[in-house]
Amino acid sequence: MLLSIGAFSLAIDSQRPAPWQKLAPRTRVLCALLMVFAVAGSPNGHWWTWAIYGAGIALLAIVSRVTFPVLLGRVAIEFVFIGLVILGTLFREGGEVLWSWGFLRITDEGLILLGSVALKAFLSLVTVNILVLTTSVPDLLQALVNLKIPPLLVAIIASMVRYIALLIEEFTATRRAALSRNLMGNPGWQRLVLGNMIGSLFLRTLDRGERVYQAMLSRGYTGIPPAQSMPKMAIGDILTLFLTVSLILFGQIVYLFP
Repeated sequence: MLLSIGAFSLAIDSQRPAPWQKLAPRTRVLCALLMVFAVAGSPNGHWWTWAIYGAGIALLAIVSRVTFPVLLGRVAIEFVFIGLVILGTLFREGGEVLWSWGFLRITDEGLILLGSVALKAFLSLVTVNILVLTTSVPDLLQALVNLKIPPLLVAIIASMVRYIALLIEEFTATRRAALSRNLMGNPGWQRLVLGNMIGSLFLRTLDRGERVYQAMLSRGYTGIPPAQSMPKMAIGDILTLFLTVSLILFGQIVYLFP
C-alpha cells in the first residue's frame, strides 16, 4: 500500500470548467452520498438496478470531465484491497453446488453474492473518487460541516488528508536513502529493508506529526474547522438533486413491476 500511496492525489480536476464543478460543494457531496447509499442498499442480484445506476455514474464521469486514467487507476488500487476481503463471499453455503474441492464449495448463491458485493463496491468507489477528484479539500470539508456532520469527525478527516502528504514525503525520503545505499538491489534484502523502512516511517511521521500539531496549535487551531461562507443552492443544484433522486427511485422500481 505504501508503494502506491502516491497515486492518491486529491482534487486534481476541481478547477475544470464543467457543469458538475459549477454546483455547490454540498450538492455534490449530497448527490454522491445518496448514490452510494442507493447502490449499497440494493438487494443482491438486482443487476438491472445497478445497470441503471452505472449508466448514471458513467454520465456523471463524462459531465464532470474527470481524468479517466487517474480515476481508473485509483479505483483499481482501492479495489484490490477490497477484493481480497469480499473473495470469501464466494464460498457461502446454500444453493446448488457448482464446484467443490475438499471443504471448499462454490455455489450459485455464492457467485450471486460475490458479483453483487463486487459490483456495489466498484460503483461506490467510482462515485466517491469522482467526488474527491472534482472537489477541493477545503470545499469538501466545509460541505460536510454544512451538512451537519459532527465537527470532530470532520476534523479527523481533515487531519487524515493533511497527513497523507506528510506520509508520502517521509516514505519518498526513506526510499531514496535506501536506494542511494544500494539496499534495494538484492532481492534477499528487500523484505528486510522494507520492514525497517515501515518501522522507521512510523517513528519519523509520529515525531514530525507532533511538531506539525504544535505548529497548528500556535496558529490558533481549536480542533473545529473554521466557518466559511458557501455558495447558496441555485436552480442547477435543485435540478441535480431531483435528477439524482429520480434515478435512484427508477432503479428501485424496476423490480417492483416485472
